[in-house]
Amino acid sequence: MPETKILLQESEIPERWYNIMADMPNLPAPPLHPATGQPVTPDALSAIFPPALIEQEATRERWLEIPEEVRELYRLWRPSPMYRAHRLERALDTPARIYYKYEGVSPAGRHKLNTAIPQVYYNRAAGIKRIATETGAGQWGSALSMACQFFGLDCTVYMVKVSYQQKPYRRILMSTFGAEVIASPSDRTQAGRTVLAEHPDSLGSLGIAISEAVEDAAGRADTNYALGSVLNHVCLHQTVIGLEAKRQLEKAGEYPDVVIGCCGGGSNFAGLAFPFLADKLTQGKALRAIAVEPEACPTLTRGKFAYDFGDIAQLTPLLQMYTLGHTFVPAGIHAGGLRYHGDSPLVSQLYHDGWIEAVAYGQTQVFAAAVQFARTEGIVPAPESAHAIRAAIDEALKCRESGEPKVILFGLSGHGHFDLAAYETYLAGDLEDVPLSENALAEGLSHLPVVR
Repeated sequence: MPETKILLQESEIPERWYNIMADMPNLPAPPLHPATGQPVTPDALSAIFPPALIEQEATRERWLEIPEEVRELYRLWRPSPMYRAHRLERALDTPARIYYKYEGVSPAGRHKLNTAIPQVYYNRAAGIKRIATETGAGQWGSALSMACQFFGLDCTVYMVKVSYQQKPYRRILMSTFGAEVIASPSDRTQAGRTVLAEHPDSLGSLGIAISEAVEDAAGRADTNYALGSVLNHVCLHQTVIGLEAKRQLEKAGEYPDVVIGCCGGGSNFAGLAFPFLADKLTQGKALRAIAVEPEACPTLTRGKFAYDFGDIAQLTPLLQMYTLGHTFVPAGIHAGGLRYHGDSPLVSQLYHDGWIEAVAYGQTQVFAAAVQFARTEGIVPAPESAHAIRAAIDEALKCRESGEPKVILFGLSGHGHFDLAAYETYLAGDLEDVPLSENALAEGLSHLPVVR
């Protein structure tokens, strides 16, 4: 059977982002100020975010216009292609029809540029000259450093130390785009110095790196902070993925029974799933949406739905989300972009209310799926994206057992060209699963703040 590649015209790039808050029956509880415990006001956020993003964080407008200058930069790679995975279907001997939306064609090799560009655009419009941020595996740092270069802003990236060591090419890529890249925890900030004093050999975590970046941004008038996942405006920007995917499936005469995305902070999953969940929320469509996470950092599947800080130094507002505790430091798995203790409040609320599902896998299962996909479809996926592939394969195998020809859509959020060392470890038989122990889970949750 010939390959199916479903393309859109450049003119079909979405003109508006979709805001799921317009259709959710229960909105997330409001963010709370870290010092007062009261709902956060726009003024409190203005020290690190521009006015437009603060407004997007809270609005319930269903559609928000994408600025033309942002759409012009989107045209560098958007619309991104969708493929039907015929070869994978044959290998699995499944009646399921498997489609994947491929975001690895972006200049940064990931979906993250979808939000990096508008975030830097709005910061430049507010007169900001420099952005500080964190990155796990380096995908967000790469995207933000590129976006800053497009708009003429300086960029400083605090990169989680284990990824800084494991993924030198991502660090080099960020430097090529002009960013200053610092291994976190570092001695550049009080947050970093505090961690190093207690744990000199700390591998770091996104929670630690966020603390450093927020502290950096709050300490300089010319600098703002940018986050690559979790927050409402980030999920909003990423909906270009799902909006395009809906149009592409319409061209193929299809609609998904199951939508699957990897989930760390939640932006990739949200970007693909939210435009389809709109149909479930407003029209009662019988759609399943599955968020896939690592067993080493099982936020949705084993975390607690509670208010928690987004960072270890307790500088960020308290968010109600599924969390493993802001002090939790995950094992150094190769899916660095999924090593975050919390999750998007929007994704968390939808999961809490039963609108979406979640599943967790060990990294050996994930890499087995990644290799099978690479050998059938010809794309080496990022370890993060391979979580979605694992779940898609398992759903397709269920279809083989039941004989149901379901339509499965998953997000291939990026390529794994900079992750070949991880593949080498897997192929050598040296990759190990590191499931989260009950003791470690209890320890992380024991530090949740008391909110009255």
